[in-house]
Amino acid sequence: MFEDRTGKHVPQVTFRTRQGSEWVDVTTDQVFAGKTVVVFSLPGAFTPTCSSAHVPRYNQLVPAFKAAGVDAVVCVSVNDTFVMNEWQKTQHAGAITFLPDGNGDFTGGMGLLVDKHDLGFGKRSWRYSMLVRDGVVAKMFIEPELPGDPFQVSDADTMLAYVAPKAPKPLDVTVFAREGCPFCAKAKADLHQAGIAFEELVLNRDYTDQTLRAVAKAASVPQVFINGEHIGGSEQVAEWLAKRPAA
Repeated sequence: MFEDRTGKHVPQVTFRTRQGSEWVDVTTDQVFAGKTVVVFSLPGAFTPTCSSAHVPRYNQLVPAFKAAGVDAVVCVSVNDTFVMNEWQKTQHAGAITFLPDGNGDFTGGMGLLVDKHDLGFGKRSWRYSMLVRDGVVAKMFIEPELPGDPFQVSDADTMLAYVAPKAPKPLDVTVFAREGCPFCAKAKADLHQAGIAFEELVLNRDYTDQTLRAVAKAASVPQVFINGEHIGGSEQVAEWLAKRPAA
């Protein structure tokens, strides 16, 4: 049974990080002292659940966490700094601080270092998240001790619901676009002006016209989707934004 360390100090360790061409030691106090920090820890960089769900959603919700008074969102994994740096790049997760716990010192101090020799991983972190205030654990969400790699309670939405229950969630917006398309540029500019972040997919780089027809039943661009709803092209986006309640 993993210990819930709520009310206790986080372990005092030194994280060996690589910044540019230099080794930079980062201490526990530098990360946590005088700050409110959300931490999520996971079994390994580049692994499926960690890459497809855990990191991306925390990265998306960083603005919501910061609006709720969180100073930093930190990802910890028992990996070396070179792996963590490359993983951060591939995840486009610049809003998150990636901390390499290569020797498992921090994870071991949290009592959450587990044996994954059966997968060829050696010692790794159990999946969990926590809210830390001035170096003291204020809340922990530890995944249940079930076979495999459960992912039920350490997700970003669960943490945000605890930190700021009434915080609005960001919209999930995707723009199917084409390079050089003026209507695409107009739709994106309108979304930017409204303060709405979006993911852009570019024709013949990220998708083909076959995908566009299959998804949007259309052949023209842009095609914009918001929270699963097909909005349409630039004119429809402008109309949708005009009807949107003021923030």
